[in-house]
Amino acid sequence: MPNRYAGSPEERSALDAYVKLWRAAHAVEVVANRHLAAYGLTTSQFAVIEALYHLGPMSQRLLADKILRSSGNLTMVIDNLERDGLVHRERMATDRRVVNVTLTTQGEALITQLLPDHVAGIHEVFKVLEPAEIEQLSTIARKLGLALQGRLDDEAVAVKARTRRSTLRRNVHGA
Repeated sequence: MPNRYAGSPEERSALDAYVKLWRAAHAVEVVANRHLAAYGLTTSQFAVIEALYHLGPMSQRLLADKILRSSGNLTMVIDNLERDGLVHRERMATDRRVVNVTLTTQGEALITQLLPDHVAGIHEVFKVLEPAEIEQLSTIARKLGLALQGRLDDEAVAVKARTRRSTLRRNVHGA
């Protein structure tokens, strides 16, 4: 669908690429994850157990970063996975603020059973592309992702610095 934005040709081109990328990514996610409903899992729940399966136990904060979810959203996801016996949470003895999440035996059995269907679904989605196109898509997506991650990291550092300065001013001025 052509856009009606009256910006420069470069802006219109970027907007067009963004819309196509977003729609394609959404369609890929829906089709590739359609099978999860048969296992009673949401996409976020699957992302958690898959990350734990491949990367091992990790803190809830690191897990949120790995699966690109907010820590607030992840708390509810993990609550439900723990309720269903798929993961276990434990506070670190050395730092009680850190909560580690571990895949249970039941969770590992589920992901082991589920992963072949998941990979087959992804393979099916990408069959419309030639191998060279898949490689090109991977290269472009990585380039874009790495560039934006650098920007996000810079913004996170800036936010932390502003927060520290604000806290310091409040402490110094007694506000």
